[in-house]
Amino acid sequence: MGKTTGFLEFEREIEQYQPVENRIKGYKEFTIPLSEDKLKNQGARCMDCGIPFCHSGCPLGNLIPDFNDAVYKGKWQKAAEILHSTNNFPEFTGRLCPAPCEEACVLGINEDPVTIENIEKNIVEQAFDKGWIKPHPPKERTGKSVAVVGSGPAGLAAAQQLNRAGHAVTVYERDEKPGGLLRYGIPDFKMEKNVIDRRLKVLEEEGITFKTNTWIGKDITAEELKTKHDAILLCTGATVRRSLPIKGSELKGVVQAMDFLPQNNRRVDGCTEFDDEILATDKNVVVIGGGDTGSDCIGTSVRHGAKSVTNFEIMGKGSKERPADQPWPFWPMRLRTSSSHQEGVDRHWSISTKEFVGDKHGNLKGLITTEVEWVKENGRFILKEVLGTEKEWKCELALLALGFTGSEPLVAEQLGVKLDGRTNVQASETNYATNVKGVFAAGDSRRGQSLIVWAISEGRQAAYHVDNYLMGSSNLPLKGDGDLPRI
Repeated sequence: MGKTTGFLEFEREIEQYQPVENRIKGYKEFTIPLSEDKLKNQGARCMDCGIPFCHSGCPLGNLIPDFNDAVYKGKWQKAAEILHSTNNFPEFTGRLCPAPCEEACVLGINEDPVTIENIEKNIVEQAFDKGWIKPHPPKERTGKSVAVVGSGPAGLAAAQQLNRAGHAVTVYERDEKPGGLLRYGIPDFKMEKNVIDRRLKVLEEEGITFKTNTWIGKDITAEELKTKHDAILLCTGATVRRSLPIKGSELKGVVQAMDFLPQNNRRVDGCTEFDDEILATDKNVVVIGGGDTGSDCIGTSVRHGAKSVTNFEIMGKGSKERPADQPWPFWPMRLRTSSSHQEGVDRHWSISTKEFVGDKHGNLKGLITTEVEWVKENGRFILKEVLGTEKEWKCELALLALGFTGSEPLVAEQLGVKLDGRTNVQASETNYATNVKGVFAAGDSRRGQSLIVWAISEGRQAAYHVDNYLMGSSNLPLKGDGDLPRI
């Protein structure tokens, strides 16, 4: 695969960013693509290793050495066919996935790994530009009907696979447009929404029906859904936000990240009327939480024109190198700096927020923190405050980016589906079936908050088992099997 000596001849090279002062003026994507020759060189770095551990790092089982080789040889259409055989939406993962495949790359043991994610993104962009991605409606219909509840990556992947099997698929979405957190959680500067819309157009032309502004459990009861469809697949995501129940959390200006980000995405999409507009403009902003959602809040606040942006993370500062207790090919918990971090933020680690401070009108004006340390006691790490480290910070907008605790239980409860202790839907890891016959679950609603690549993987696998339930067998692929070449 690739060029035999490519990894010795070429260094890792990825897309660069437009200058900060230019990109923060708007919400467009700001990466600068590599030339085709440079992309071929990156494909050439793939080592033809005996066992491609990148496969184990990728939840989809993408055939990575195969499409790397095709790119190196300039066979872009073949690369697109290989890529789409295991991944329905490489334009999403090529932009948003943290690339566990790269952390598992054999070259990464002692060199910089192959730029798998960027190669993937460029393959699918070539495919769209050249017109290779066309709708492929099924030749025959089975007469069976499936409801997919939720239009995030798990729901969309499952819908496309089930439609390919010949079933009539209806995707129900409570928001005004399909896409789930891809549309309303991911800022446009990371993925412009026309990237979603062009793929939705393909899915609709293949025969999938989308019903938006339809909240299952409210607009349509779960019982009505059961009478309309032969099977139901729950892909509602993990949308219950983790709160910070401390003094002052009710103050105006203490805001959940997933209220702030979706509102801004709607604003970018042209919406101008909000019941309670949330802006960071001319405010001292503190983002509490050091993950991807926190990073997105930072980049959005900078674009609003915040007076200052500060980021708190309760965990300690990670090392830039792979920790000794997280050896290759496992995913390492190390310090990661996003493009938003580079745009202007004061980052702090090992810090905990103790209290929000308000003025006499109930508006947030500051917060109090303390430094913390993780101490190992009886084999477990315990969080302890460091005495004498309390500090008050000016803050008029605190954004809580603390992750999610589970899925909203309304639909599951109406269906009689069991939930686990974190309100995730209880569904078998073997066949994605719940305790209710004909009802399945996949993605974050089943496994809890996770990655886009896992959502697509679970959507594909759940589709196989729904098809098998309806027909007694299935020709749809499971992980890593590869579908018929279809782009």
